[in-house]
Amino acid sequence: MSKKRSGGGLTGTQQAAKFLGVSVLAGAVLAGIALPAAGALGLAAKGTVEGFDEIPANLKTPPLSQRTTILDSTGGQIATVYSRDRTVVALKDVSPYMQKAIVAIEDARFYEHGAIDLKGVLRAVNRNAQEGGVAQGASTLTQQYVKNVFVEEAGDDPDKVAQATQQTLGRKVRELKYAIQVEEELGKKKILENYLNITFFGQQAYGIEAASKRYFSKSAKNLKLEEAALLAGIVQSPSRYDPVNDGEEAIKRRNTVLQRMADIGDVSQAEADEAKEIPIKLKVSKPQNGCITAVNGAGFFCDYVREVFLSDPVFGKTREERAKIWNQGGLTIRTTLNPQAQRSAQDSLKDHVNQDDKVAAAITMVEPGTGKVLAMGQSKPYGFGENETQINYSVNAKMGGSNYGFPVGSTFKPFVAAAALEQGRPPTQMYPAPYKMPYPDSIPTCGDKPWRNQGFTLENENEKEVGPYALREAMEMSVNTYFVQMIGDIGLCPVVEMTDRLGVVQGNGEKLPVSPSPLTLGSTGIAPLTMANAYATFANRGTHCTPTAIESIKTAGGESLKVPQSECGKVMSERTADTINTLLRGVVDSGTGQEAGLTDRDNAGKTGTTDERRNAWFVGYTPNMSGAVWVGSASQKVKMVNITIGGRYHDKVFGGQVPGPIWKDAMAGALEGEEAPDFNGVHIPETSKEKDEGEDEDRPDDGRGNDNKPGRPGGTEPWPGISLPPELIGGNATRGQDGGNGNGGRG
Repeated sequence: MSKKRSGGGLTGTQQAAKFLGVSVLAGAVLAGIALPAAGALGLAAKGTVEGFDEIPANLKTPPLSQRTTILDSTGGQIATVYSRDRTVVALKDVSPYMQKAIVAIEDARFYEHGAIDLKGVLRAVNRNAQEGGVAQGASTLTQQYVKNVFVEEAGDDPDKVAQATQQTLGRKVRELKYAIQVEEELGKKKILENYLNITFFGQQAYGIEAASKRYFSKSAKNLKLEEAALLAGIVQSPSRYDPVNDGEEAIKRRNTVLQRMADIGDVSQAEADEAKEIPIKLKVSKPQNGCITAVNGAGFFCDYVREVFLSDPVFGKTREERAKIWNQGGLTIRTTLNPQAQRSAQDSLKDHVNQDDKVAAAITMVEPGTGKVLAMGQSKPYGFGENETQINYSVNAKMGGSNYGFPVGSTFKPFVAAAALEQGRPPTQMYPAPYKMPYPDSIPTCGDKPWRNQGFTLENENEKEVGPYALREAMEMSVNTYFVQMIGDIGLCPVVEMTDRLGVVQGNGEKLPVSPSPLTLGSTGIAPLTMANAYATFANRGTHCTPTAIESIKTAGGESLKVPQSECGKVMSERTADTINTLLRGVVDSGTGQEAGLTDRDNAGKTGTTDERRNAWFVGYTPNMSGAVWVGSASQKVKMVNITIGGRYHDKVFGGQVPGPIWKDAMAGALEGEEAPDFNGVHIPETSKEKDEGEDEDRPDDGRGNDNKPGRPGGTEPWPGISLPPELIGGNATRGQDGGNGNGGRG
C-alpha cells in the first residue's frame, strides 16, 4: 500500500519534487527526449507542476507474468507455457556480482539519490544540448523499473506497448511521479529485486533467472563476474548486444560494464582486467515454450488443458479475464493425464499409422466413474510442419478440434439399444431386418410433428445379412436394418433423450439432428472424447461423469485455485448398462470387433465404418478404462479402399480391422499392471434363429453371463417377451438423402 501523510498531504519528497517542478521534471524529461531546449522548458513551465498533481497517487503493479508448468497425474512435467519466460527470484538468490553489475552500468548512484538523480539530470541535459539530441539519458534505475511496469501491464497489445514506451513529456512526468512513490514504499533493495525480475534480457528471457538459464544454463545465484557483466550489458539494447548473434559487440559491452564496476570500486581493476580476458562461454538453453514441447505426444492434451482453462467460468467471468490469468502464468497445473496410458496410446498409434499416411488416427482414453481424461494422442504430431497439425482431432471445435467432428458409423448403435432397453424392450427383441429396406414411413419425435420418410433407403454391409435377428446377434454383426427398425419402433425421442444424458453432441457443439440416419447409423460428426466418455457410462453401470482434465492448480505464491469438477449422475439403470456391456462383449468375442478383443480381462466395444469408408472407428472399454479410436482423413476426402496404412495394405478398411488393433494395443499397455475387474453379466436367452443355427440353449453359463460359447454373452435373469412388428417391413423403396448418408453405419 502507498504511504500517506496524516491529513492526506504530500510527503516531503513529493513536496520537494513539486517545488522543483520546472527545473527537475523538465530537466529530466529533456535528458530523455530529443526536444529543443527552449520549447520543452516552456511546455514544462506551463503544465508540468499542474499535471503532476493530477496523476493518480498509486502505481498499480500487476503480478509479473511467469511460466506455467503443466504436470501429469504423477507430477511429471508435460510442458511449460508462457507469454513471457520468467521465473521470479528473491534478491538473495541473485549473484552479488549481478547485483553490482546492473547497478554499475544502469545507475551507478542508485544508492545515493532518490527517485530523481539531480546530478545525472544536469549532466545529461548539458551533454544532450551539446550533441543536439539524446546522447545521454538520466533515467534512474527506479524510473526504468516504473517504465517496465507499464510495459508489463500492456502485455502483448502493440498499441498499449507503444503508449507505455512513447517518448512524450506526459509519460515522462507520470513515470517520475510513480518513481517517487516507489522509492518511498519499497526501498532500494526491493526496487533492485523487482527490476532484475521484470527487465528484458533478450532471447525471450524476462528477468535475471530466465536470462541466466537461457545464456548459461545455470541459476542466477551462480553467475560469475564475467557472466554477470555480460548479462548486465544486454539490458540497454538486447538486440545489439545479443551474445548469441553478435559475440563481438557483446564482449565489448561486457568489458564496458567490467570497467565501470572497477571505476566505482565494486571490483578491483585487477579483477576487472582478468575478467576482460575471459572469452564468452555460453551454454545456451533453447526456449521450451508451449504445447509443441510436450512429452509423449501430449501436445494436444496440453492444448486441451489450455482451452479448458480459457472456457470454464470457474477461472473467471469472461474469456478475456481468464486469458489474462493464463498469460500472467506462474501456475502449476496438475492434470489427469496418466503417463503410462499416454505412452501406450502414442506407441500404438506409431505402430499402426505412419505420420505421412493419407489418413490420420486419434485416440482418447477416459476413466469411468470420474471422467478423468487419461490419454489423448494422434498420429500426426502437434506442430506447424509437413504432416503435422494443431487441430486436435479428439475434441470439439470450441476446444481446438475439427469443425464438425467425424461421422461415427455403427458405434452409435449402442445408444439406440440403451434407449430401447430403457423403454422396456427386451434384449431378445427381434425384427425382420432384411438386407435392404426403406426407412419407416413415419417416426415419432419429441414434438408433435413426426419425422416422415422422403424416399430414404438403407442396406446392410453384405447381402448375407438377412433377418430376423435378435438384439444380441444384430449388435455383434452390426446389422443396419435391425437398428432402424428398432428406432422406428421406439421413436426418435428416447434416443435423443439418451444421447443428451450421455453428453453426446456434434463436433460443432450443437445437438444431434433429429432424424434416423444420425440417430441410428452415426452419420453425424462426433469427437472421439465425446464417444469415449459416453461409453464410459456403460462401464460405470449407467452413471455418466462429465470429462475433466485438471486435478489442481497452484499459483506462484502457493495458493490453490478452484478447478472444475466432474459432474456425475445416473442416466440409465444398472440393468440397462449391464445388458449393453454383455452385448458389446459379444462384439469383441465373436462379432465384428474380434481383432480388438483383449485376452486378459473383461472388455467390450463396438466397431463403426461410414459410407465410402471415409471413417473407421472402434470404441471400447473395460470396467476401469474407456477409449475411442478414429481413423480417417480430417478433410473427409480419402476413401479407405485399396489403401496402405502404417505400411499395411487394405483392400477395404473396417472399424475392427484398423482402429480395433490400435485400441487393443493402446489399452493393453495402458492397463498393464492394473486390476482387471469383471462386468456384471446379464443372461440373454437365445432366440429360435440362434438355436436353428446350432447353438445349445442348455449350454451351462460360465458365471459371467456367457453360455460357455466364445463371445456369447448371457446372465442370470431372462428378459421376457419377443416382439416382431410386421408393419416395419414395408415402405417406399426409392433411395433418397437423409441429412447424411443413408447407410452411415457399417460394421
